[in-house]
Amino acid sequence: MAFVRPEEVIKQIGIEPGMVVADFGAGSGHYSIAAAKIVRNTGKVYSVDIQKELLGAIKSTANLNNLSNVEIVWSDLESREGSRLADNSVNVIIISNILFQVENKEVLLKEAIRILKEDGKLAVIEWEKEKSKMGPPLEKRISKNECQEIFKNIGFNLKKEFTAGENHYGLIFIKR
Repeated sequence: MAFVRPEEVIKQIGIEPGMVVADFGAGSGHYSIAAAKIVRNTGKVYSVDIQKELLGAIKSTANLNNLSNVEIVWSDLESREGSRLADNSVNVIIISNILFQVENKEVLLKEAIRILKEDGKLAVIEWEKEKSKMGPPLEKRISKNECQEIFKNIGFNLKKEFTAGENHYGLIFIKR
């Protein structure tokens, strides 16, 4: 696998029709769109980001692809109840390439715990902590082991690792 391929990652996470998915820090929306195609009209995808212009682009892409199951949510995930989603309402949360830039990881992860259903899954896709030609500076990256420790301390159990591309690692956690 070369660079991250959202469609391949979505398959490895185990997203299925009818699920409710939250894409935290949705950015350009690649995961949101890929997930929306899988969950179909019986499911829903919340694209959550603080950048309004990116959310507008996601909504446009969803409309172009006739995906009425994508809802954009403008929010600050580093504030208490920042996603503005209901308690225990989401089957899967995707957190891709944002942990290295989040100042208050504890608030973000407590928000994930709040909105995840019992046995809900949280998928992390993050930059490997090794030198590469692209991506954030090495000192800002979070190693796979550091990531596992952070999530364990907040209330998640590691379910599995998955291939996320040559410069990324993928981890799936289950809410305890």
